[in-house]
Amino acid sequence: MIKGLIGQKIAMTRVFDEDGNHVPVTVLRAGPCVVVQVKSEESDGYRAVQLGLIDETVKEKRLSKAQRGHLAAAGNPSVRLIREFAVDADDEVSLGDQITVEQFAEVAKVDVTATSKGRGFQGVIKRHGFGGGKATHGSMFHRAPGSIGSSAYPSRVRKGQRLPGRMGGKRVTQIGLRVLEVNAEQNLIVVAGAVPGARNSYVFIRPTVRGR
Repeated sequence: MIKGLIGQKIAMTRVFDEDGNHVPVTVLRAGPCVVVQVKSEESDGYRAVQLGLIDETVKEKRLSKAQRGHLAAAGNPSVRLIREFAVDADDEVSLGDQITVEQFAEVAKVDVTATSKGRGFQGVIKRHGFGGGKATHGSMFHRAPGSIGSSAYPSRVRKGQRLPGRMGGKRVTQIGLRVLEVNAEQNLIVVAGAVPGARNSYVFIRPTVRGR
């Protein structure tokens, strides 16, 4: 199988298991994707495929000549996003093949990679969960980080010191999310737990690296 698929985060909701316990889940729209390039050991030194997320709203005139030329071999210029994924050695993949969420029908767990929500520049209370100082008796110490260095030794700020700074907007991978449902008709996959990113943001779904 191709070890991945491009999708979008749709929403979070909950389902109930057999014991009546509610399970928070994330609904992802995965694919359909089209194979736009096949890489082989003979020509590239490794086996992989480039997948393009099919989106009929993409206008061909908006694409550059290089993009149109690259997608022409696949016969489908309506591609929103292209990413490369590994492929099993015994799998035969051809240009123009459509890959759907059905390939995850027998997969128990997946890893989902996305970009987390950007929070901008934040202080230590929001970014690191600091408690802050007293709010009464004129302490004048409320949301400040406090002392950040040592005195005589080592006379510098230590590496890894938690300080204000940019929060979020990073590439994050959630590992080992259980697959609860695969809906091939609507290209949906339901996984237990949270997935980073905002609604309609792009995600990359792979079979888990943990193997179980």
